[in-house]
Parts: sequence; C-alpha cells; structure tokens
Amino acid sequence: MPNIKSAKKRVVVNEKKNTQNKMIKSSVKTAVKKFNAALAAGDAEAAEKLLPETVSVIDSAASKGILHKNNAANKKSALAKNLNALKANPRPAADAPASDAE
Repeated sequence: MPNIKSAKKRVVVNEKKNTQNKMIKSSVKTAVKKFNAALAAGDAEAAEKLLPETVSVIDSAASKGILHKNNAANKKSALAKNLNALKANPRPAADAPASDAE
C-alpha cells in the first residue's frame, strides 16, 4: 500500500475504473453470446432484432476506450457476416432434433 496521498488515491480510482471496465466488457460478452445463441438456434428473426442492440453495446464500449475501435469493428463485422450466412443458408428447424436423435 502506498504512503503518499496521491498514490493512495490512484489505487482507489484505478480499482473503481477496473470494476467499471470489467462490467462493460462483461455486457459486451453477454450481448454477443445472446446473438450467437440466436444464430445457433437458427432463429434469423431473433438474431436480426438482437444485432442492433449488440452493435450498440460494442460501440458504447469502443467509445469509452474499453475496446479498440478496430476490435469493435471486427466484432461487428463478424456478427453481420454470421447473420448474413444464416439468411443465405437457413437451417430447417425440423432437421436439428433429428440429427440429435441419431
């Protein structure tokens, strides 16, 4: 533990900022997981609705400096690419349980 007052303050402020940054990173991960779960279920409509929300969370983290802008752009691009791939080749819902039964 530091002895100098300004150093003590820096420790407190850094811990607080670290907690906030973790919270925002966690919300990004959660949003991406929800979107990917909709994709995995083959639900293009739900994924379509979740895309703007997910992109918004990623942009928010990038604007706060938690994610680098190129990293945010890469994440958003990957989400859009996966959604477009699902739209191009929709998976029938009836086939998914049949393959699990075998």
